[in-house]
Amino acid sequence: MRRSVAKKTAGPAARGARVDLIPAERHARLLEILRVRRAASIRELASLLGGSASTVRRDLDELAQRGAITRTFGGATAKDGAMATFEPDLAVAEHLEHEEKQRIGRQAALMIQPGQSVIFDSGTTVLEAARAFAQRGVRATVVTNDLGVAQVFAAAPALRLVVLGGMLRPRSSTLFGEAAERFAGELHADLALIGAHSITGDLITETALEIASVKRAIVRAARRTYVLVDHTKFREPAFATVCRAADVAGLVTSRTASPDTLALWRDAGLRIQLA
Repeated sequence: MRRSVAKKTAGPAARGARVDLIPAERHARLLEILRVRRAASIRELASLLGGSASTVRRDLDELAQRGAITRTFGGATAKDGAMATFEPDLAVAEHLEHEEKQRIGRQAALMIQPGQSVIFDSGTTVLEAARAFAQRGVRATVVTNDLGVAQVFAAAPALRLVVLGGMLRPRSSTLFGEAAERFAGELHADLALIGAHSITGDLITETALEIASVKRAIVRAARRTYVLVDHTKFREPAFATVCRAADVAGLVTSRTASPDTLALWRDAGLRIQLA
């Protein structure tokens, strides 16, 4: 009898399957669950995470204060409609759809030829492309406006690294401002890999004017630009327009991306890479 009781209680929560998640990972998992389910109770979320109800309650309160979710009695719901200027903290964003971003990053990294000059934009999916490309060990000139990407490339001896100047965006690794845009305006790179907060039809948008402005400078500085996004980025427009699909060469995304948008881009003669 004692053995059967032990076996019965040794489920994922009892084993602490997710109890050791750091706060950023918990927040990312909560956001993903609510995006899919739209609503959930504290008890349901605690069971899915393998943590305590009190921890989930604190996490939900923090996410609600940041405007990421709507807190309800006994649980939470996803936001009704997108907020054009909301974006998760960098630490949380790195854990959102992480495996999908890794696949997209590896696919994008294979597009780069030895000896090319490539601009790597800021963003968690582009960061995965940087990691994958650095592991290839081929020679190239790489340019970035992201300190996290720069740190990855600094450890790759085969790469010649150029970092755009500018100001550091708060709670981010992104460099922006007139200095970054002016530097990018002097470049003629072979390729650029950029991220985006939202893709709506042929419209590419970001949450902040200053970030959209840097991205436009990067697009102008490259002969070809590819946008790297996971399937959750196909949604309502964010605050500021970056460019249109006609301004870039193509898209690298996952097979679960919006079929309608992919068809629109293909009909426009743009290249689609599916990871």
